[in-house]
Amino acid sequence: MCGIVGVLGTHEVAPVLVDALKRLEYRGYDSAGIATLNEGKLVRRRALGKLIELSDLLVHEPLIGKSGIGHTRWATHGEPSVQNAHPHISGRVSVVHNGIIENFQELRTELQGYGYAPTTQTDTETVSMLANYYLSQGATPLQSVRNTLAKLTGAFGLCFLFEGEEDLMIAARRGSPLAIGYGDGETYVGSDAIALAAMTDKISYLEEGDVAVLTRSQVSIEDKEGRQANREIRTIRGGNGLFEKDGYTHFMEKEIYEQPSVIAYTLQKYISDKCQISLSNTSLDFLSIERITLVACGTAFYACMTAKYWLEKLARIPVDVDVASEFRYRAPPLSENTLAVFVSQSGETADTLAALRYCRGKAAHIWSITNVAESSIARESDEDLPIYAGIEIGVASTKAFTCQLTVLLSLALKAASDRNQVKDHEIQEILSAMQSLPTLINLALDQKDSLRLAANELAHASNILFLGRGLMFPLALEGALKLKEISYIHAEAYAAGELKHGPIALIDETIPIVVMAPQDRLFDKTLSNVQEVMARKGRILMITDPKGVNAAGQGLWKAIEMPHCHEIISPIIYAIPAQMLAYYTAVAKGTDVDQPRNLAKSVTVE
Repeated sequence: MCGIVGVLGTHEVAPVLVDALKRLEYRGYDSAGIATLNEGKLVRRRALGKLIELSDLLVHEPLIGKSGIGHTRWATHGEPSVQNAHPHISGRVSVVHNGIIENFQELRTELQGYGYAPTTQTDTETVSMLANYYLSQGATPLQSVRNTLAKLTGAFGLCFLFEGEEDLMIAARRGSPLAIGYGDGETYVGSDAIALAAMTDKISYLEEGDVAVLTRSQVSIEDKEGRQANREIRTIRGGNGLFEKDGYTHFMEKEIYEQPSVIAYTLQKYISDKCQISLSNTSLDFLSIERITLVACGTAFYACMTAKYWLEKLARIPVDVDVASEFRYRAPPLSENTLAVFVSQSGETADTLAALRYCRGKAAHIWSITNVAESSIARESDEDLPIYAGIEIGVASTKAFTCQLTVLLSLALKAASDRNQVKDHEIQEILSAMQSLPTLINLALDQKDSLRLAANELAHASNILFLGRGLMFPLALEGALKLKEISYIHAEAYAAGELKHGPIALIDETIPIVVMAPQDRLFDKTLSNVQEVMARKGRILMITDPKGVNAAGQGLWKAIEMPHCHEIISPIIYAIPAQMLAYYTAVAKGTDVDQPRNLAKSVTVE
């Protein structure tokens, strides 16, 4: 969840490190810092809060040096503070860390026996103290790192800088991703390629257990067995424009409005010129699959919940949907003919990756749906289905969610076709509806003024309920999550049919109720629930199509019209008003839309 940058440069690295850290702001953080080597001595600057605080500090207290490491910290062990901020320095060693050292208390006790006294509350400081201890015993920097790693339990991406070693940086990965960058007389380390995009387009990715020794002229990588390893150097597209708001107020707003174009691109990748579903190069026949298990976290989990409806309705195949953090510890039995599918925007979500590894050797096939082709989850899957959303900066997922839905629906149609559960003309009808998605999403975006006005009033609420039935139930859950994430308003979602089983007790004139209700086969049932709410003075904000508005009649607090669409694609269309309501509510409240408090874009720690 934290951001790591390391540079062995030919120019002053402090401004380079800060610029690279800015590219990682989307990950979420609460403090930042950098350390450099100045005439062989380790020096550092750290600040609480946003990177602007660190930048201001560096104006008054500049750092000199052409070798350095930087970090944005999302607090795990120890409160957000300057003292707990990275980089940590112990004697001759400075370190930045992403992950959690689970046995740090045990190691801290051991180090106290050697005369080391911790000065922070963090688990990371233990790493720097341990490496410095081994140096003091005569170990080389590389030996000290190897000895330190052998003692650590947990997940980490680590980058080390050593006093007196102007041309040396060591990086290690176990669980948390790290990328290595190659420049002209320079080398780099980053949490991901985004951090390094302004410096180089030549990137390799460390694999599990790798240790990389970097100098300005070369990079040497050894695997977890200590053997020399060659990791493919790839050319990436930097795309500085991807990090600009292009006239929008926030990245989230920009990414909401990018959805028609990115979904159009995704559709091109999954629907052939002959109007057939094409899932990459896979030869899997879904007739051999007895069950599908979908595993994800957060917004991706709600995409999987939606896919369960599609797969069971269209392909008539049983589907289990699990939250990754529960799945891995429940350790469920898997039948031999199970397809396990793991959905993650970043492809590095710690719990989802651990769940995937649990399924290795148990499920017949392991697939993933990610936004990063080079990610750990993508590389460890038998088949990765990219969503082609492009880089998503806003912490609250928008375009990645709708692209995940688009790919999952494509998967459901392929399964339905293989299993002969849907007639050809029905599949063609759905494919035609999918190809209309960009146009329909633009029509949904045209309702921004109505959504903004509704959001301005929602901003005054303390509690909000979301309701939906069928395919709209997962969308109600997603709408409530979006609102909580960026506006900090308490919101809950329920299947509308569950209203009378408890939640109706919450209804009074102070609570707005957002109802997602296209006029589908369940509309009349949902409308009955709406009447029950209005009878108890509940304020209904109904999101529906023109026929739904007419059928609802009088008594609604507000109605937002969505374009009429095929029932199957309705979740993708109705995601738009859910996102925009959350966005405009957050704007009205003045919260940090792109970097909401306590949240990180990529959750790489358990």
